[in-house]
Amino acid sequence: MKGVTVQETPACSCGDVCTMASRRVFRVEGMDCAHESGPILSALSDLPGVGRAVPSYSDSTLTVEFDPHAVSAERIVQAIGEAGFRANVEDRRQEDIPFWERHGRLVVTSLSGGSLVVGLVLQLLLDRFSAAKPFLLLAAIAGGWYVSRRAWQAVRHRQLEMNTLMTVAAVGAFLIGEWAEAGSTMFLFSLAQLLEARSMDRARNAIRRLLDLSPKEASVIRQGGEVRLPVERIAVEDRVLLRPGERIPVDGVVMEGTSFVNQAPITGESVPVSKTPGSPVLAGSLNGQGTLEIRVTRLASDSSLARIIHLVENAQAQRARSQAFIDRFARYYTPAMIAFALALVVVPPVMFGQSFSTWFYRGLVVLVIACPCALVISTPVSIVCGLTRAAREGILFKGGAYLEELGRIRTFFFDKTGTLTLGKPEVVAVQSFRGRSEQEILRLAAAIESRSEHPLAEAILDVARNRGIQQPAATDVQAVPGMGIRGRVNGEICLVGNPSFFNGTSGIAGPGLEAVKEWEGRGATVVVVGSEEEAFGIIAIQDSVRKDAADALGELRNLGVTELAMLTGDNPETGKAVASQLPMDAVHAGLLPEQKIALVREVVEKGKKVAMVGDGINDAPALAMATVGLVMGAAGTDVALEAGDVVLMGDDLRKIPFAVRLGRRTLRIIRFNVVFSLASKAVFLVLAPLGFVTLWMGVAADMGVSLLVVGNSMRLLAGSNGSRSNSARPQ
Repeated sequence: MKGVTVQETPACSCGDVCTMASRRVFRVEGMDCAHESGPILSALSDLPGVGRAVPSYSDSTLTVEFDPHAVSAERIVQAIGEAGFRANVEDRRQEDIPFWERHGRLVVTSLSGGSLVVGLVLQLLLDRFSAAKPFLLLAAIAGGWYVSRRAWQAVRHRQLEMNTLMTVAAVGAFLIGEWAEAGSTMFLFSLAQLLEARSMDRARNAIRRLLDLSPKEASVIRQGGEVRLPVERIAVEDRVLLRPGERIPVDGVVMEGTSFVNQAPITGESVPVSKTPGSPVLAGSLNGQGTLEIRVTRLASDSSLARIIHLVENAQAQRARSQAFIDRFARYYTPAMIAFALALVVVPPVMFGQSFSTWFYRGLVVLVIACPCALVISTPVSIVCGLTRAAREGILFKGGAYLEELGRIRTFFFDKTGTLTLGKPEVVAVQSFRGRSEQEILRLAAAIESRSEHPLAEAILDVARNRGIQQPAATDVQAVPGMGIRGRVNGEICLVGNPSFFNGTSGIAGPGLEAVKEWEGRGATVVVVGSEEEAFGIIAIQDSVRKDAADALGELRNLGVTELAMLTGDNPETGKAVASQLPMDAVHAGLLPEQKIALVREVVEKGKKVAMVGDGINDAPALAMATVGLVMGAAGTDVALEAGDVVLMGDDLRKIPFAVRLGRRTLRIIRFNVVFSLASKAVFLVLAPLGFVTLWMGVAADMGVSLLVVGNSMRLLAGSNGSRSNSARPQ
């Protein structure tokens, strides 16, 4: 396996050279569980300048923080090698990797298997044990070529792990004359590691395939000509020419041309999206039949695709709750099994006069069965497969813990604007009072709202522009949180805001109040325009409910979600009007940001697990307070990517029930893997002392359980995005 430096970043923000100033991620061949990382961590702890080292078994990586002035990355690689593993700092092409490094394990396993067959034929069929001995010995040596080296390094670092257990078992078998058992044990264990490594690589490569979505080169227009450049050399503001069928290399904005672009790898959308001048495009997307010229807005290293890969890699390194439990369990399990094996060897011969060789052999069988690898990998391989499947669908989990938690949640809170609705409000009516004209109402409102960034302000400005209204300049503009905005137009104070902003103003009574109630009853948001003394008129603004919202909430209900609630800062009538179109249980309207947080906190403190769904900008505090925060439509948005625990790159609400199903299925697979691993161990630990299990049977059983665990987890990878409805179940 290649060693690839994924990142090297300062571990502090001081900007100066300081201790532990670098962090690198190394790929380590064959580091699949906690027992294998023990010798590595022990070796690194002896190096000066090395700080925290965090292994990730799902993708065989080791994140090391170190002081580059005290120890080099090459020295860290050397220390990993001294522990019996291989790691690399520099990325290497496949053809540059030596033959033995690529195929050594396959060669020695094949040699071990061939020698074992010859030895067994000579011993069992031809009854020529003396002639069989060299072949059985060769089978054990070849099969244990890698195993014994790692066992020795583990012993040197005072670690007990599976390679040590297997080596002790094989040596013990030779000592009591069970040459065939010794050869069978080492061959089967070597074969198990080979098959397990291949299976794990399939799971690991699933996320690495995301890298293939970005082309290595692109056509850049410079000085009137077209040049092919590596994507790393493309700068912000460069112009990139995209021909039909090409993958988009970087994030950008279309300047010329029209086309349909398949964004499925990034957002999970199954239908290509139309792109015209001004439309954003995302790295990793596939251009359709048109030719596009785009202006680069992000470097390749900071593209949406690069951030997806970075988030998934970081998520793999974060431990899920079940994974942390298994790691703690394994720390006590292995010493307990070794003590049990020693007791079998000592107690029956010493206290009951039983045959030492018989119980010594049974103790060796227990050592083999005690290998906890299947148990230890049962969770991380499931988590990485679940995270990868989610990423294919345009859903990014920032850790395995959130994948597990989402499967347990039964309470969902939804923001309204931009989440349940399209977030593109439009003016549907303008009504004036006191003899004012509609033109004047829009002119005053546009003057004040031109200094605002609120979504409703954009709707007012759009309709004013469409009607050709020239708004005057506004001065002394000041936002009043939760109410509206005030300013001075032509020397007079003007207020634009919700009806509560005008409490006590006589002009909001009578026909004006009736108009407000009428439009709020229709689900519109009413903006009142007036002065400090009177209201001049109202502007009714309405936002459409997403077409997929009802289906998504209905699916959540079918999944057993018991509470669906809307949290909105809009007025109660508008909130109720939107909720009436959806299967909502409750509407909490008129909420200020701090009231949203308080509501989420109240439910969490009652012991419930809560998922908050929002757009990631205004709802960031509530998202952070929830058990799991889900951000909608985050493709290309830095703030949204940072705000939530789960990021939906597209705007399809049906991704939420998909994510819930994926979380629950991941939980089921983890539970099955753990229970099956423990149950199989328990059965064989009962049978071994009774003499019903041989060494090779114990190895074969352990191999079978490990492969079943990996294969069962890889079922989460089945299916691909873009080929079916976005609401399809994980297969």
